[in-house]
Amino acid sequence: MVRRFLPGLLAVLLSGCSSVSYYSQLASGQWQLLRAREPVADVIADPSRPQALREHLVQSQKARAFASEHLHLPDNQSYRLYADIGRPYVVWNVFATQEFSLSPETHCFPIAGCVAYRGYYNQGAARGEAALLQQRGMDVSIGGVEAYSTLGWFNDPIMSSMMNWGDERLATLIFHELAHQRFYVKDDTEFNESYANFVEQEGTRQWRAARGLAPLSDAALKQRDQFIRLVLDTRKRLETLYAQPLAADLMRQAKAAEFERLRRDYRQMRDNQWAGDKRYDVWINQPMNNARLLPFGLYDQWVPAFAALFRQVDGDWVRFFAAVEQMGGLPVAQRKAALKQLEGGGP
Repeated sequence: MVRRFLPGLLAVLLSGCSSVSYYSQLASGQWQLLRAREPVADVIADPSRPQALREHLVQSQKARAFASEHLHLPDNQSYRLYADIGRPYVVWNVFATQEFSLSPETHCFPIAGCVAYRGYYNQGAARGEAALLQQRGMDVSIGGVEAYSTLGWFNDPIMSSMMNWGDERLATLIFHELAHQRFYVKDDTEFNESYANFVEQEGTRQWRAARGLAPLSDAALKQRDQFIRLVLDTRKRLETLYAQPLAADLMRQAKAAEFERLRRDYRQMRDNQWAGDKRYDVWINQPMNNARLLPFGLYDQWVPAFAALFRQVDGDWVRFFAAVEQMGGLPVAQRKAALKQLEGGGP
């Protein structure tokens, strides 16, 4: 019965205005994921499974317990299950903007609300959608996703796509996705992802401390923050540019110049401040457009604000989540004003 009615149920729960084929791939992909789940404890206890997998899952369950016991994240069966999905990413998200805009094309669903991307369980389908958008003159980017949260509607598994980054990276993904289960605001991707990113970062710091490990290198953290700031500064300059009354050909030239400035500023920072560390070279050297900048604004915009909020409550997770929920209940304009105040160091 579940198999018979799940596709229709998911279409009702997840759909907005889109094609039947899109809903069908959503339902089919989620159903295949649910069907592939098995208890992590069974995989660990099975000597026929690869030893590296079993050891990795053992460590994952320590992080999973830490998430609920110390970070006050949901204590349920999510990430106590495992699913081998047989591909490097569970979904591929398609981001799109107009040629002279940094506002994402949004897609709305009754449960998740409006989000700034469209997800596909098949990479070919994502590429097909991207090609259609490009034909309409839009800036498009495709990003593979290792994990996602169903916001508590299902018990989300650890997926094989999450297993390639080492024990600590897997822990950070668990913290991030459980944060979405703990709290989620419809129609505000910037708020949701920045909040979950902060929980991931602070949770990782505490997870390392609990195991007696040294904090992450200040140099590595500084490089990450400097790179994110470089991209966010580029976004701001582009937003100012796109507000100008320029002809299309002049706007394209100025847009290209801003992306070249981003690459030039990056190279100077890499060579003069990072001793030539090339960790971001692959990203910076790929073809650039507005859509490639979207995840930075969405996932990192308000992380400093949530960090300030955490300090205000003296690092108390229960009080932090209560404050986040209170802020999330505000009208959107008041919510953004509160975040800006926190980011600026206000009371």
